[in-house]
Amino acid sequence: MSFIPVNTPSLRGNEKQYLCDCIDSGWISSEGPFVTQLEEIACGVFQTSHAIAVSSGTAALDIAIDSLGLSVGDEVILPSFTIISCIHQIIRSGLKPVLIDSDPVTWNINHTLIAEKITSRTRAIMVVHTYGLPVDLDPILHLCNKHGLYLIEDTAELIGHTYKGKPCGSFGDISILSFYPNKHVTTGEGGMILTSNASLANTCRSLRNLCFDNTARFVHRRLGWNYRLSNLHAAVGVAQFELLQETLAIKRKIGMTYSSSLKQINKLQIPLDCTQYASNIYWVFGILIDPTLGSASDFILKYRELGIGTRPFFCPMHRQPVLKSLGLFPSEEYPVADYLYAQGLYLPSGVGLTEDQLSHVIEITLNLFS
Repeated sequence: MSFIPVNTPSLRGNEKQYLCDCIDSGWISSEGPFVTQLEEIACGVFQTSHAIAVSSGTAALDIAIDSLGLSVGDEVILPSFTIISCIHQIIRSGLKPVLIDSDPVTWNINHTLIAEKITSRTRAIMVVHTYGLPVDLDPILHLCNKHGLYLIEDTAELIGHTYKGKPCGSFGDISILSFYPNKHVTTGEGGMILTSNASLANTCRSLRNLCFDNTARFVHRRLGWNYRLSNLHAAVGVAQFELLQETLAIKRKIGMTYSSSLKQINKLQIPLDCTQYASNIYWVFGILIDPTLGSASDFILKYRELGIGTRPFFCPMHRQPVLKSLGLFPSEEYPVADYLYAQGLYLPSGVGLTEDQLSHVIEITLNLFS
């Protein structure tokens, strides 16, 4: 069997037709009609009043954080175990990132550790739904309400999932999506900001478009970005949203097949099938390897030698060389995040994964850990 990549996207719907529509009409820039259509679809799916399409999930985070108007020295709480995009604009804005360790079972931010980190300078909590299970939001929403904090909700990995029956992405004062090829909806590169706050939405729209003045176009009173999404990218996203429920069913089937096949391996921790507030959507299928067998990096090499692509878990924020070089988190310890990074990897889980490929990965995994 040929090499199995960790992610294979599936462009099985109307993507080609809609791209041809863009080319035939000449609408290829960010002013094309598919951008508006994509935003309208997102508002419906996520039950928010406003959706602002942007060029990536990172762009969405940058704009979302900047739109809140926080002051230098204000604190933003976020998990240590997440992708580095989450912290970029916090640092660039002169804000102070305050890290929280992970829950060892769900791998999400450990909400029981947040209250003790809230100070008079805390202004926002960022939650990042990680790998397949949503964050337990109710306790965090309670803290936000109690202390008057913004909730920033990163829903990049859980497009289409719910928390207690309500869409993930609808809970934040401001929420973000990523449409990278490994997400449930892809535009190739792209992202989205979601909010039901009209003032924040207007600010975000301005920030994504260089903050052009409404009355004097080339006069700028604030620094923004060119983070617009093109009509071409949006066309692909519209086609992808049309197949979202089918995509989620495929992802769950892949995850449940892995789970039923690998649960017999004693020295692997596999994802929870469900919690009290949500089932696992299996954005990816992660495994944690018992340290007595070696590290995740050891097994990533073994899988590659056997023709299977995998990915390591996130390197925690407090371990990132670029952040340490800035003097951040000099003596802070987050043991669960460290363990996840050292022992975690995820297996091929893309929507385009075939049944034969899935069976082959399972067979290899059983052989490696038996």
